Amino acid sequence: MTEKTFDVTRRTFLDRVLMATAGSVMAGATPWAAIAAGAETAGAGKVRLGVIGTGDRGRALIQNIAKTRNCMVAALCDNYAPNLGKARQWVAAGTPEFSDHRAMLDARGLDAVVIATPLHRHAQHTFDAMDAGLHVWCEKAMARTIADCGRMVERARARGKVLQIGHQRMFHPTYLNALRRVKAGEIGSITQIRASWHRNNAWRRKVPADSDDRRINWRLYRESSAGLMTELATHQLQVGNWFLDGVPTRVIGSGSICFWKDGREVYDHVALIYEYAGGRKLIYTSLLNNARYGCEEQIQGSKGTIEPELGRIYQEVPARALALQRMQADVKRGHKRTIPIGGATWFPELPVTTPGESLGWGEYDETMLQFEGFGEAVRSGKPLPGLLQQAYYASVASLLGEQAMDRGEAMTWPTSLVTI
Repeated sequence: MTEKTFDVTRRTFLDRVLMATAGSVMAGATPWAAIAAGAETAGAGKVRLGVIGTGDRGRALIQNIAKTRNCMVAALCDNYAPNLGKARQWVAAGTPEFSDHRAMLDARGLDAVVIATPLHRHAQHTFDAMDAGLHVWCEKAMARTIADCGRMVERARARGKVLQIGHQRMFHPTYLNALRRVKAGEIGSITQIRASWHRNNAWRRKVPADSDDRRINWRLYRESSAGLMTELATHQLQVGNWFLDGVPTRVIGSGSICFWKDGREVYDHVALIYEYAGGRKLIYTSLLNNARYGCEEQIQGSKGTIEPELGRIYQEVPARALALQRMQADVKRGHKRTIPIGGATWFPELPVTTPGESLGWGEYDETMLQFEGFGEAVRSGKPLPGLLQQAYYASVASLLGEQAMDRGEAMTWPTSLVTI
């Protein structure tokens, strides 16, 4: 891609974000997006970021930071040398490297750090960086415990620093467009969200001779991860809270090590129900031995359904019509190919399998945009509004779900959370 082509693509992407967030209702629901999309990119120098953790995720973040106009990677840190070696290709020659994050902080020369370490290290790395006078961008989930999530918020507040968590869907133009259409009433009142993240792999990585299993496969052990809940579900619980405009009142769930009986400690199969005010529900499943339904949120209202990952919206035939009339209408709309004439095939309430209508704006680069927003927040010393609250509540929801599954009982939303 040439620089000119990149500029055009980037401009188109930003225009779509701005278009999706236009209007007072959307400005109130997405106060962070327009600021990020309007980021100033020149004149003030680039924000200097030190990246702590240069494994697979850290290197993906480094590549996105390189696309921004207002941030640069000014230092790398990882206590596993091969990770540093792999990250080197994505940064300028001579970029300082460290094996200890405290040495990187002591060396100074940074405006902020990016934390992409195992979950149980997030809180301490955040505390150390903020105590060194730096702003923090941290991968989701926030921390291994609800208490540490709250302490991270409190430390940012006490030090007057920006704390931003990696929930890139809040910058995704298709998600923003989906929310705009929900706010416009196109799918009626939302009463249920079905969210899933299904994969078919062990989630276990090969352990090199110079390392050990708990370092490489930290996501499989309770001391360092809540497994599917913190590594995957957090994203979709944030989407659920966002579209339902609230937080759960309580959660029930069941988790099991159902298929990959290889010594792991975290569940490979989870199923939960999050209840919201008014009887609304988010039904969540995640598993590691069947990928048929993949990753999706099905946001269901009285007039239709929106599926942001697929970028589709499905309108409902008015419920007051008879089933046969609804089927005839579906055929006219092209949502069914034929009218079954009887027997077992005559069942008008089978799932709609036609493609629906496109939400548009399938191209995206939301991870780059969230870093441009972070860069602006660091420059101004003011967090992008609304982001931290969304991330905090999503992390709390994921960890509360873990507790509900472990205890086999309903868990109510905590009343002792930090106020944001």
